[in-house]
Order: sequence, then C-alpha cells, then structure tokens
Amino acid sequence: MKPVGITGLVLAGGRGKRLGGADKGWVDWRGRPLVTYAIERLAPQVAGLLISANRNRERYETLGHPVVADRTPDYDGPLAGLQAGLGACMTPLLATVPCDAPRLPLDLVARLHAAIEAADADVAVASTRDGWQPTFLLCRCSVKAALDVWLAAGGRKAFDWLRTMKAIEVPFAEQEAFVNFNTPADLA
Repeated sequence: MKPVGITGLVLAGGRGKRLGGADKGWVDWRGRPLVTYAIERLAPQVAGLLISANRNRERYETLGHPVVADRTPDYDGPLAGLQAGLGACMTPLLATVPCDAPRLPLDLVARLHAAIEAADADVAVASTRDGWQPTFLLCRCSVKAALDVWLAAGGRKAFDWLRTMKAIEVPFAEQEAFVNFNTPADLA
C-alpha cells in the first residue's frame, strides 16, 4: 500500500558534465532512458510523483508527471531541485531520488519513512558503507524555509545542509542499489 502523505521527486535537473553535457535522464541504458527506471521503481512507493528538470521539460512532461524547474538558471545542484520539489509538493513528506540510479531499492521510501517517524526527524537519508547518499532522502516539507535560507546564503552542498537539519541516517546494505551513472564508463 502506498503512503498517502508522501510525494516522490526524481532529480533530473543537472548539467551532466561528466557525461559530456548530456541530459542524464535521457541517456540510454539497456534500451531505455535512465529516468524511466527511476520512475518505475519510485512511483509504486509514493502517492504522487514530480520530476525536477531544467531542460527538455516538454520531453519530461511526456512521462505523465508534473515537471518542476530550479528557481535560478544556474544549475545549483540537487538542493535547488529539492527546493523546487518542496514548492510544488502537496503532501507533508517528499522523497527524492536521482534519475541516474536505476536500481534504487523497492522499499526505499518505506524504510526512510519508518526512520523519520521513529526519530521524529526532519530528514531521513539513505546510507551505505560509502556513507550518506544525500540525493536518496525523505524530508518533511516544513524544511523548505530552512532550505530557502541556506540556498539564498550561497549554500550548495547537500552534505553540509543535511548537517544543519535534524537528520537520521538509514543504513542500506544494498550498495549496488545506490550506484549512480555519472560517466560513460559507469554506463558500460
């Protein structure tokens, strides 16, 4: 059963610098665009879905979910996508995943939700043996004001912002589920 109070956000608004400027969401992997895998795995876990994209908006809209863009044209990173998602979110909680992680856990949101509620935290962040995975998170929409202030002050790093929040780390053993495709070698 889907949690009714949680919206999902697929982060697809980056520059794709390490992929030669390609829009990562539309990069082909095993015959399909990467973004379709993220949607396929996240949609059953949430009540509704948003896509954060700063280019090819019309193409993303063909996927059947509302598309939001960063407030600025500067590609300010995943926190800017989170800010856009929080601005459009109509539920108390927002879960985020990057568009270039096609193997995300099918129980990601349930596990993050259990942790955020148990700890009465503002944010639940997935972690692996490599540490926090800051684009795989669940946050209360009430964090938007703090994020707005952080970004207005020039903050950009997700790790640094998360350290200012009441955040709970949620361990995942499935290391491969959090692998991002950032380079052509990753895709191969």
